[in-house]
Amino acid sequence: MASLKEIKGRIASVRTTLKITSAMKMVASAKLHKAQQAIGNMLPYEKQLHRMLVDLISAAEAKGKGTSEYSLTTARPVRKVAIVAFASNSSLCGAFNSNAVRTALEVVNEYTAAGFSSSDITVYSVGRKMAEAMKKAGFGSPEDFTSMSANPSYEAASALAYELLNGFTEGRFDRVELVFNHFHSTSSQPSMRQTFLPMSIPQKEESMLDPGDLIVEPSVQELMEILLPKVVCLKIYSTLLDSNAAEHAARTVAMQTATDNGNDLLSELTLEYNKGRQQKITSEILDIVGATLQ
Repeated sequence: MASLKEIKGRIASVRTTLKITSAMKMVASAKLHKAQQAIGNMLPYEKQLHRMLVDLISAAEAKGKGTSEYSLTTARPVRKVAIVAFASNSSLCGAFNSNAVRTALEVVNEYTAAGFSSSDITVYSVGRKMAEAMKKAGFGSPEDFTSMSANPSYEAASALAYELLNGFTEGRFDRVELVFNHFHSTSSQPSMRQTFLPMSIPQKEESMLDPGDLIVEPSVQELMEILLPKVVCLKIYSTLLDSNAAEHAARTVAMQTATDNGNDLLSELTLEYNKGRQQKITSEILDIVGATLQ
């Protein structure tokens, strides 16, 4: 049985840890609120841009011009693939990083099982935890994206998006996939896998207008050449924000769980300490009474 001094030391240690976990929870919660605001401000713009893309594609089809001329929407035989995998730079966020890494490795293993060699697969790791795991698996990232994971910005997301765009249009990649944790709610951040390039053509029923009513200047093709890269850049940025929000949500929950467990442990240690102290006092009283009777 531990001595009262040892129990008192454990209580002090738990209280110190509780201060840390409580502070980390508050910081993560504040960052989550900020990330949710960023996503909320971006979504209306992304939705409107998406609808514009639908209208332009519908207009092109109405005029007898298929979308096959737009290389970003054209599927082709897959011989080279790029995977953009998102995680965080730090730990203490529950299973956030392990889930993202596991999904990324599943995607890689799926391609290798299909006959792809390591030279046919390029993994862009966003976040130090992902970069370390993928490097260990033999897929080092072409660039360091740790700063982008820590501080999401449209400029950094655009730079990565154009790197992927150039790789796809130049034929270095035939398909680009995204792997990330989606912020569904504070308690749920499921791992997602999405095809980034080639872009899937939106459904016609999503269009706001009758394609025949559109007057496009200077031309559909010129506008598509401008709009498609913007949509692609916005997709990378929204995914980055989504992953960032999921990280902060996971850390908030993890720190709340750690705080709750710490409080339970503190209660148990305090009860044990009080019992031990009471026993010691009772023993001392019995010793005094025994000595008096003698």
